[in-house]
Amino acid sequence: MDYSELLKNLAAMPRETEWAEFKVNNDRPETIAENISAIANSTALLGREWGYVVWGVDNETHALVGTSFRPHGEKVGNEALENWLLRLVFPQPAVVFREFDHDGKHFVVLEIRAAKHTPVRFKSEDFIRVGSYTKKLKDHPEKERELWRKLGQYEYESEVASEGVSRTEVERLLSFETYFKLLGQPVPSIERMIELFLKEDVIRWRLDNTYDITNLGAILFAHDLGAFGQLARKAIRVIEYKGTGRTETKQESEDSRGYAVSFVNLITRLRLQLPSNEVIENALRKQVPIYPEIALRELVANELIHQDFSVRGSGPMIEIFSDRIEFTNPGESLVDPIRIIDAPPQSRNDRLASLMRRLNVCEERGSGIDKVITSVELFQLPAPKFEKVNGFTRSTLYAPIPFKSMDKSDRIRACYQHACLMYVTNQKTTNASVRQRFGLDDGGVSTATRIIGDTYEANLIKPKTDDAGGVSRRYAEYLPFWA
Repeated sequence: MDYSELLKNLAAMPRETEWAEFKVNNDRPETIAENISAIANSTALLGREWGYVVWGVDNETHALVGTSFRPHGEKVGNEALENWLLRLVFPQPAVVFREFDHDGKHFVVLEIRAAKHTPVRFKSEDFIRVGSYTKKLKDHPEKERELWRKLGQYEYESEVASEGVSRTEVERLLSFETYFKLLGQPVPSIERMIELFLKEDVIRWRLDNTYDITNLGAILFAHDLGAFGQLARKAIRVIEYKGTGRTETKQESEDSRGYAVSFVNLITRLRLQLPSNEVIENALRKQVPIYPEIALRELVANELIHQDFSVRGSGPMIEIFSDRIEFTNPGESLVDPIRIIDAPPQSRNDRLASLMRRLNVCEERGSGIDKVITSVELFQLPAPKFEKVNGFTRSTLYAPIPFKSMDKSDRIRACYQHACLMYVTNQKTTNASVRQRFGLDDGGVSTATRIIGDTYEANLIKPKTDDAGGVSRRYAEYLPFWA
């Protein structure tokens, strides 16, 4: 990092701000601690990542005069200054003293990361910057309310995955081209790519002319997630087993690239890896996949978007069995799985979801699961299962089986999901629609009636009107229980 460049950019500002303080030799420990609290909180309030205290710059003229302050040798009593600050400032923000010489003079820059989750305090007091002054936060209730509101809007995607990276390193770490290929646009100049990545908050410019790469940027566009520490465990794993259990692994792979970079190839690889049926169409033989591609695409995107990134040591996983595919992601679904078709979507990672939608990686908000159910019904597959499993969310897509081989729970789940889909698409659930869902002919009226009755007894559907009893069961209409 070029600290001289940082120094010059800070000193070039016309005045002190809520996130930057200038001093010459004022090294009073209590003042430093109060400034750490105030600048950490103000920086968060302003939506910035870093704030600064600079020693060696005249407060009025911003002249580079140098300083005699040497933080790494300072003590408070018998305790090193840095240890004293870390002990009394809580929660401990990321603070780093940078000592360096410029034009024969000594300077110190204290870098202070913005507060996260809760205000930073010194001893028992929270501080805030008001213009160029450090004040007690409690004396400015309007700022206190706004700060708590901002801190309550924590976004994992906004955190920094790699800081102080040169432009050359940014180009090496991230796949700029992927962004434009997914949008179907020609790849522009590197200057234009940098500009758009800054706008998308994939990267952030720093005052020392380096860049921070956000979690959003790394997760989507990394050439290798392994270059970003903890994010290495968020790579997508695909495991194929022999048979229906996990006792014998057939093959296993892990794609360590960012999700946007790897997504298209992942879906293509799954499609080629999964079995297909041979059919004859217009006298020609044709291979038809047994799983609809749109369902694969949406369930993969769903597990990527809705995972809980705070769960360390675990990432999204796809497991292939002879009779099903399981898509598992860390973090329990924020929506009750029984209401996953109709409930307004909730995501832990809205910015990730939004950018993936704009890149055409997944469907519009709330329509993905509808498309999964629609495609499953078109292929007349068993209904997929959505469940919470010990802190994880699992979606299961089943291979085709004959209707006679479906058990009662399979049929009830399919009938309920059918009723949900028909309701949200403003269509009717009837005996005829249920027969069509299961591929039954006109002779299957009584079978469909029995399926509807079992689903009703499971309290998952209800008659459309109170007087449905006066209508023949063959023509009665039904709604999901929540409608």
